[in-house]
Parts: sequence; C-alpha cells; structure tokens
Amino acid sequence: MLAKLSTTTLYSSKALIKLKNIFLELPKKHQLMISCCSLFLLVLIVFPSEKASASRNSQNPAIKVGKTYALEIPEETQVALKKAEHNKPDPISWQTATVKSGDSLGKIFKRFGFSAATTHAVDKTEGGKSLRKLKVGDEIQIASNDDGELLKVKYKKSITETLMVTRTDDSFESSVDEKQIETRIGYAQATIKSSFWNAALNAGMSNNQIMNLANIFGWDVDFALDIREGDTFSVMYEDQYVDGDFVGHGNILAAEFINQDEAFKAVRFKDGEYYAENGDSMRKSFLRAPVSFQYISSSFKPKRYHPILKRVKAHNGVDYRAPTGTPVKAAGNGRVIAATYNKYNGNYVFIQHANSIVTKYLHFSKRAVKKGARVKQGQVIGYVGSTGLSQAPHLHYEFLLNGVHRNPRTVKLPDAEPINKKYKAEFAVVAKQALLELENSKQTLIAATDDVQQGVSE
Repeated sequence: MLAKLSTTTLYSSKALIKLKNIFLELPKKHQLMISCCSLFLLVLIVFPSEKASASRNSQNPAIKVGKTYALEIPEETQVALKKAEHNKPDPISWQTATVKSGDSLGKIFKRFGFSAATTHAVDKTEGGKSLRKLKVGDEIQIASNDDGELLKVKYKKSITETLMVTRTDDSFESSVDEKQIETRIGYAQATIKSSFWNAALNAGMSNNQIMNLANIFGWDVDFALDIREGDTFSVMYEDQYVDGDFVGHGNILAAEFINQDEAFKAVRFKDGEYYAENGDSMRKSFLRAPVSFQYISSSFKPKRYHPILKRVKAHNGVDYRAPTGTPVKAAGNGRVIAATYNKYNGNYVFIQHANSIVTKYLHFSKRAVKKGARVKQGQVIGYVGSTGLSQAPHLHYEFLLNGVHRNPRTVKLPDAEPINKKYKAEFAVVAKQALLELENSKQTLIAATDDVQQGVSE
C-alpha cells in the first residue's frame, strides 16, 4: 500500500514539474494572463458573493441526496398548464355505420352505445333535419373518445355536401362543408355492330347516359325495332369532378344519331329541353313507348288468336315485354279517368289527354296514381306486372283517337311547342357552336379509332 502511495505521489510530482516547465517556456504575456486568471478564481473561492452566502446561511436545511423536495410553481405557470390540459384534444376513435332497412338515427346511436339524450341533442341541431332522412345504404362516420362520449358525426349528403356535427361542451353544433363541382366536356362516338346498348357501353358511356340518349331521340327512333347495323351516334356531354376526382356525368349537351342513313341532331338549351337544329322540339306531345322494354311480344293486330281465351280477337294495342316492377310512364300530359282492377285488365290506368286522345295501360303489378289525378308526360303511373289475362310480365298499351284504336307505334304524334321566338336567335348561336364542337370531336375520335385499328393490323 505504501509502495502504491509512493508511486502515485512520484507521478504527481513529475506532473507538477512538467506543468511548471511548460509554464516557464510560455511567452511572458501568456504567463501573466494565466497568473491573473488563477488569482481571480482563488478570490471567488475564498470570498463568495453575498447571494451565495445568504443562500448558505438561510434557514432552509441543506439539500440531501435521495430526498424528494416540493418546489413551488409560479401562479402564471399553473394557469398556463391548466389551460393546456383543458384544451388537449381527446383521443378520437372513428367508426362507420351503414344505414339498414328500418334504421333511424336513434337506432344507429343505440347500436354504438350512445344514449337517447345524445340522439336528442344531435337531432336538435340544424343538421339534424338531414339525419332524419337517412336512406338504406347511406354511411355515417361516428367519432367518440375513450370515455365513450360522442364527439363528431360526419354524413355525406351529396357529392358536394358533407354534414359535420361537433360536440361543444355539453351541446352539439352542425355545419355543412360544400365543395364546388368542376365541369369538363366529354365526348363519345360509336358505330353500331351488334346492338345500340353494347356500342354505347364500348364507347365509355354509362347506363344512365345511354337511357338519356335514347330518350332524346325516342320520339323519332324506335330503339327496339328501328336500329340497324352500321347506324352511328356521337355525343357531347358534361363530366363532373370534385377536388379533381371524377364523380359522375352531367347533362348531354349535343348529340347526333344516324339511323338508316337519316340524321337526327339535338342540342340542349338553357331551359333544359332538347331542340333540333332549326329550333323544333325533339319532344313530341306523346311518348312513342311509355316503358323501357326488352322486346315487343305482341303487335297491334285487327285479328289475333288470344293465347288464354283460345279464340281470334282484335289486339288493339302493343305488348311491351319487361321485367316485373319496371316503371311505366304517362305518354303525355292528362287526367286519370280510371285506375282500378278487373279480371281481364288486371291493375290498369286510363288517361284522358287533349285533342280527344286516350291512352290505356294494362296488367300493372301496382298502380302509382289514382282516379282524378293530373299527370305529366314521363310521370310514373304504375309498374309492369302480369295481372288479369296475362301469361307473362308485360305492359299492354293502347292509343285511342276520337274513340278509335290506333297503332301506338305508327300513329302520327303531334310535335311539342318549338323554342320560344324570343330565344330563337340565342339558340341558333348555341346550336351552331355545340354542333361544330360535336362534329370536330366526332372526326377526331374516328381518326383515333382508325389509327388504333391500323396499328393492330400491322
């Protein structure tokens, strides 16, 4: 041990001698500087400041290692901490509820564990009105905290409007986030090979667009019987976007349909109606066919063998085959003069129109109007069925002029009113521009299709 201490002391002495030699080798000014600094430190150690002395001589006991001490936090710091804690957001857990048949907001909330009081509080908000009109398949996003309290409700009312209900203390407030729809112009063009429907689908059109196109030209073209291979069509329409995302198609703005070498053109005006290039209405006073049908199962014939009565009997209408439940529309404006049931007609509706015209609709599965009701062209009056003397679901449709049956498919239908004279000049400008754009897009799409086909053949 003594040897170890002697060795340590020897090393310390040598270190001091070495430091001394280094010091003496320094320039005089550096030696002076080091000496002054050493003297200053010595004074601080020997003569501490008044504050240090006061702290050492205070009545507080000396701080001991391992002991816990309570420090007093300034009042303003305590207030700031409490405020931060109060404003700290609760952890949010989002869940999605899908509206089922028979659901209400109360039933949905109950499934998620919320009280009737919470339902009442949300229902009282301005947005509560929208939440009373939920439809099957709608989705509601629900946010709650760790305590199971409802914090937020989010409901997409439409492609542009989202309802947000948010908790504020002990109540709720609602707001609607509304986004703008951006409209872009889209085009489609096709030549019919197998069917109109398939050609339109292959051209990128949606089911609704195809039906709308058929409705526009439906007074001039029988899409069940008049379509031929080689017929063509071109369409200019609206595409709608929200935040850059495609949300659906808008209106058809202009269209051309060439059926058996006869061209029909239509342009949409600001009144929402479609007119020919010269301003005549594309809509006639009566629909040529009041139902979207699969095929004609029986045509208008003075003599026809009745499959149920087993005898020859005049078939004074046209039978349109369609699935049960297919909506049937009023062929024109008028008043319902009969809406009832008998064993021959099944559920049926008769409508009296102007100019001594009556239309009859037979074999409904269900009627949608009552006797005496005023109806407008295109209004749903019933649904296809097979009631009465019927072998399969279809609509039997009759057209009577001055009490005489006429063939609904061939009877000359009076035109609807042309465009108002005061808008004729304005429409002429709109129609010219729209049809020019349609023709340019048609030629571009045809050229692009030819290039693709040429590339495939090569």
